[in-house]
Amino acid sequence: MAFLQAALCLALLASAAGCGVPAIKPVLGGLQRIVNGENAVPGSWPWQVSLQTSSGAHFCGGSLINENWVVTAAHCEVRAGSHFVILGEYDRSSGAEPIQVKSITKAITHPYWNPQTLSDDITLVKLASPAQLGPRVSPVCLASASESLPAGLTCVTTGWGRTSSSTNNGALQLQQVALPLVTVSQCQQYWGSRITSSMICGGGAGASSCQGDSGGPLVCLKGGAWTLIGIVSWGTSNCNVQAPAVYARVSVFRSWIDSVLADN
Repeated sequence: MAFLQAALCLALLASAAGCGVPAIKPVLGGLQRIVNGENAVPGSWPWQVSLQTSSGAHFCGGSLINENWVVTAAHCEVRAGSHFVILGEYDRSSGAEPIQVKSITKAITHPYWNPQTLSDDITLVKLASPAQLGPRVSPVCLASASESLPAGLTCVTTGWGRTSSSTNNGALQLQQVALPLVTVSQCQQYWGSRITSSMICGGGAGASSCQGDSGGPLVCLKGGAWTLIGIVSWGTSNCNVQAPAVYARVSVFRSWIDSVLADN
């Protein structure tokens, strides 16, 4: 009986942590091939945010990690006061969605961010008021510092970026695509010494992130919860679906993230 109670307590703790389990389940379809992605189920990636200018123009993605903080890419150059975080959005052409528009009080970029090498491409964004969590807005789990990524994980990236190399317009509905993870050595075969230990690669198999997806999530399903393992960082300028896309490796930054959140 005591064992059952302990197990129940652990289960309740896991659900109380409340990360990485969408109330609206994602449906992953043909995913053979966001370039060559597909429309997501509305609300099924509830941590996905749109970073927008004061005129409502989407310029980057991001991921809600708790009710006060979003993680995105440093190269998005988020500015407090002039940029906004949009939560709960799916269709950017709809005026009827129950979105939350949040001002930004702080944008804290990693101290080692290097715009030349695109290394340490991560910024933490503090919301001016807490997100109202619910079925369409909830946080993703963060990779631990010791994150292991076994082969065969289901990993997905999402965003409103360009859907082909022939258009400059981003998607209106949130796109999703499943990507195979690529080892560092495989990625270095394509990109050479530009790939560092603070990066992770995915794709190169007929699908890709593209401009406008920057800062958004690469999540893998681990233990029944979606875990943020990458932040969309860089790739080919023409969204080549045969080239691996590069993501900031969240596990490398976990202790920095924890310290920033504790200090602020």
